Parts: sequence; C-alpha cells; structure tokens
Amino acid sequence: MATIGTRLYTWWHGEQVGEDQFGNRYYREKGKPTGPTGRERRWVLYKGTPEASKVPPAWHIWLHYTTDNLPDAQDLPTADWQEEHMPNLTGTQFAYHPDGSIAKGADRKPAAPDYEAWKP
Repeated sequence: MATIGTRLYTWWHGEQVGEDQFGNRYYREKGKPTGPTGRERRWVLYKGTPEASKVPPAWHIWLHYTTDNLPDAQDLPTADWQEEHMPNLTGTQFAYHPDGSIAKGADRKPAAPDYEAWKP
C-alpha cells in the first residue's frame, strides 16, 4: 500500500532484488548510486498494511546497510531456540491475550485472599 509517489519512483528508478515470505518486495536504485550519502538507495514495498515488524531479520540488515549481501547469499547463524520470524500481531485477531483478559472472553480468577481493596 505504497503512496503513488513511491510507486512511481519505484517504477522509474527501482530494481527489484527480492521478495520475502510475507510478500514484501525489496528494491534498490538502478545504475550508479545517487543517494544523499553516496550509497545506493534501498527500500521495501509492503504487502498489505505497512508495518516495519513484517521485515525479516535478513532483509532488515540488508535494508540498513549492515551487509551488501542479499538474504539468499547471507550465512546467518541460527540457534536451536530461535523461532520463525512473525510480524507484530498487536491489534489483530491473533494478538496474545493472557488468561483473565476481557478480550479473551474468560472470567477473571478471584484475587488472592490477602488482597484488600483500598477505599478512600
């Protein structure tokens, strides 16, 4: 859902370099770098709602110039405790709601017996 200006700039000056598992497309500037810092410009066109947490780690480090290697050429070490990247789900139907949450629709467990409400 990019603005019309971003779409036109991408059409005229962008070269698609890849796509992630969420459908986001990644671009860099065609030809000689002309960015304000003398580096090539890099950007992402999000699929659906623009949300930065949708960008997986390998694409994030490419977008922020930590590496010049695209994710398929990167050798990122992974630990056995790491889980697959998931975008921020806050505000969606898949958001986490703890037990007793009104949003979960469950009854709240009674408070501990030593709890005494303050009364002014």
